[in-house]
Amino acid sequence: MSLVPYALARPFLFGMDPEHAHELTLGAIARLQNTPAQCLWAQARISDPVTVAGLKFPNRIGLAAGLDKNGRCIDGLGAMGFGFIEVGTVTPKGQPGNDKPRMFRLPEADALINRLGFNNEGLASFIANVQRAHSFRKAGGLLGLNIGKNAVTPIENAVDDYLLGLDGVFAHADYITVNISSPNTKNLRALQSDEALDALLAALQERKLKLEAEARRRVPMFVKIAPDLDEAQVSVIARTLQHNGIDGVIATNTTISREAVKGLAHAEETGGLSGRPVFEASNRIISLLRAELGSAYPIIGVGGVLSGEDARAKLKAGADLVQIYTGLIYKGAGLVSDCARALAAKR
Repeated sequence: MSLVPYALARPFLFGMDPEHAHELTLGAIARLQNTPAQCLWAQARISDPVTVAGLKFPNRIGLAAGLDKNGRCIDGLGAMGFGFIEVGTVTPKGQPGNDKPRMFRLPEADALINRLGFNNEGLASFIANVQRAHSFRKAGGLLGLNIGKNAVTPIENAVDDYLLGLDGVFAHADYITVNISSPNTKNLRALQSDEALDALLAALQERKLKLEAEARRRVPMFVKIAPDLDEAQVSVIARTLQHNGIDGVIATNTTISREAVKGLAHAEETGGLSGRPVFEASNRIISLLRAELGSAYPIIGVGGVLSGEDARAKLKAGADLVQIYTGLIYKGAGLVSDCARALAAKR
């Protein structure tokens, strides 16, 4: 049990600009992880082992990519009780992202809007941070590394950036995620279309098989998709994933829809909406994917999880594992244990 109840810290953090609060929190975790001060937020991990995509996860609750873009806080975040942590999105070269302000809270809806735009320090810095992390993985936690393209790279050359990312992270990842669904990089979601997706995944899978043969080590690869897809689009994506031998899918990223937050302050800000408003949309995509992909294909469900009951709903929709991000900001580290306990009890 963490020593500082989040209910005491949240008003202080929510009194700040959202991105400033985010950076302040990550900075503190980065400085204090693997020190005695980590007890301020650390919690015992709920044991609920499950094997997905050939990997043994200590429990079914993970951190979604985007919170720790540079991989600075893997051990500190892992101490909250996660079974797995996903960091990134990392791009080959560092980039500042979009202009500020670019993150907005919608507390009435337990939601965030962000248009950060893959702001990160680049592949070299990211890998150095990953290499410095040790306690989370030593304790059995699994690490996913999420790759994307630089904003200045033309969409027709996107595969080059993804291959650079794959080459860079392969040796350091338990699994790799290909992010083609952020709404904050121009034209990125076009990679979810039939021919573009097939070409990208074919190139990545060919390279991954070569890397695996050289390293004599298997590293599963997942693709992260958007919630703003119709049934026909989901069907095409499912077939393309299977055709190219991709190991799993993450559903979903943030939404560009504003139906659930109409009239709220900041609701019309450009960017991806996360939190409670994306919960049902994410579950719909998970259910469609499960119907298309069959019972054995790995699916990680993410979007709008703010309670153990929400996490159970992801599994009911068809997910094997569950990730959280915005819920952690609204509910604190206790959400990790609540969700992991709820899923362990369900088995």
